[in-house]
Amino acid sequence: MTENHAAKPSTDFATFAAGVARLARAIEALAPLAARLGLPQPLDREWFELLDRKLLPQLQGPPLLIVAVVGGTNIGKSVVFNHLAGEMASASTPLAAGTKHPVCLASAGSDNPTLLARLFEPFTLRPWQSAEDPLDDSPTDRLYWRTGANVPPRLVLVDAPDVDSDATVNRKRAKAIGQTADVLVALLTQQKYNDAAVKQFFRAAVEADKPIIVVFNFCDLTADRDDWPQWLARFCAETGAKPELVYVVPRDRAAASELQLPFYRLGPNNDLNPTAQTPTDLRSELASLHFDAIKIRTYRGALGRVLDPRHGLPGYLDTIRAAARDFASAADAISATNRAGVTWPSLPTRVLVDEMQLWWDADRGGWSQRVHGFYRKVNRGVMGSIRAAWTSVRGPAEDPLAAFKRQEQAAVITAVEKMLDELQRLAEVGNEILRPRLQRILGGQARADLLAQVEAAHRNLPPIDDEYRAVLREELDAWKTANLPAVRFLKTLDKAMAIARPAITVTLFVGGWAVAGDLVGQAAMHVVGNAAGHLASEVVVAGGGEAMVATAGEGVGQAAARLFRQLQSRFVQQRANWLAEFLENQPLGNLLIELRQGADVPKSTEFKKVEASMEELFESTTANSVPVRFP
Repeated sequence: MTENHAAKPSTDFATFAAGVARLARAIEALAPLAARLGLPQPLDREWFELLDRKLLPQLQGPPLLIVAVVGGTNIGKSVVFNHLAGEMASASTPLAAGTKHPVCLASAGSDNPTLLARLFEPFTLRPWQSAEDPLDDSPTDRLYWRTGANVPPRLVLVDAPDVDSDATVNRKRAKAIGQTADVLVALLTQQKYNDAAVKQFFRAAVEADKPIIVVFNFCDLTADRDDWPQWLARFCAETGAKPELVYVVPRDRAAASELQLPFYRLGPNNDLNPTAQTPTDLRSELASLHFDAIKIRTYRGALGRVLDPRHGLPGYLDTIRAAARDFASAADAISATNRAGVTWPSLPTRVLVDEMQLWWDADRGGWSQRVHGFYRKVNRGVMGSIRAAWTSVRGPAEDPLAAFKRQEQAAVITAVEKMLDELQRLAEVGNEILRPRLQRILGGQARADLLAQVEAAHRNLPPIDDEYRAVLREELDAWKTANLPAVRFLKTLDKAMAIARPAITVTLFVGGWAVAGDLVGQAAMHVVGNAAGHLASEVVVAGGGEAMVATAGEGVGQAAARLFRQLQSRFVQQRANWLAEFLENQPLGNLLIELRQGADVPKSTEFKKVEASMEELFESTTANSVPVRFP
């Protein structure tokens, strides 16, 4: 059952190593993008520690088998370690937490300090000088190492600090060794097999699918014969462990000091082998393990922790997605193009009709322009006299354009206040990097200053700008193209109606009037408008034109109202876009860029590469598991 330790790693091993390396590179590339969301690399997460301390370092070199002796205080770990090493490499002491720094013995050919530094990255390597070295009380995380003359090829033996030490630093060092090791020699005693800290340590090892070899130390081979099966059963039940091998070692201080302790391997029923009192050579049995298979198993176990849906990399990616959603919500709140619950006023019909008249005039002949222009001036004079008379009776009425500006400014301020309220909510629930960014525009005088900026910008905004005129003429040109028969008829009617406004203007004016209600309360204009509309309708119907200008079953009035609504909708959209662009280009520009960059992290190539590498490794580990056999 002994394998050829000089053989090259298998194809499975090389493929696995390449996949893990791709995943690590992808995570590294994602880190700067995650930092935009306030999520730096999760250096203190167990899944990242396994990736960083075990998978990456060990996959860069030959598949050495790292065997660590681990357990609680005062149970003889260093003694067992020395037996495995075949020499006094680690000092044994009756004092609790005697071993403060791990001791490493590497086989010849595996004793390259550069390689060992990579394998045990959390530690500073120190050459081993004496068995007293690991007892030094130093705050630096050290690992004392040297070549082990009796260590089998490709094997690395480690003596770890106590997993239940009162000193936090010792427990941290023991955890790091446990994460790095491939095989754990769990040293237990009657007092330490059920200790809470010991069980917690080995639960993590079981979750990472590490092979565990149990050694019960300080046993009475006669008196404890019926007890150690119960100790083992309780240990396994509490940790989930399924030990590969189980040994019992008697209490014998003289044999321990001479490296002559016997190790008795238990049989299937946890009793001594029939050959009874024949001890085994644990070091030789470790040498006969299938190194490549165990390495792949422990790699897959570590990777299983890395890929754990809740506590591993997928959970970290979910955290990135959640933070990105917060950033997207903040970016959406700043955008003024979708203001739910904010009523934007419509453009006064008079202003819209004047623009339509200019559009219609551009297509008239010179004679028709002069005639209609003359009567339009006359009409304005008449309307001015009527408006003055009406004002003397009812008092002055607010100019529709002034009312529109006041209503629109109120809508703009309402929209910005709603945005700020939503940003305040996000600032209260957002993460540590989002919160201060939002507070910059919410705290102190910033909110009032922003509202003042918006109000001042709106005061300087004309009712209709060149951009909307281009939109309006584009819509009217499209209407003209889609209704050529009606346009031809209206042009004929326009020439015949030298005493009235163009039929299209009058009809649209009346239709839009009914939709917008712009002239409610102005009785004189209402009477005149109705008279003009009646005149136009009479001429159209008398000439059979109603059928000609109707489209899709609509009459002239319906078509006019629909066109007015479409033009008003485009106007409201354009004004909302103005507000969005103002906010983006002025006070909130840099913040919005940062928010959008954060929101787009889950869509980035770097994020998708992590997902793809993760999925590839997940499929390979579930589809191609390699069984591990122990001698």
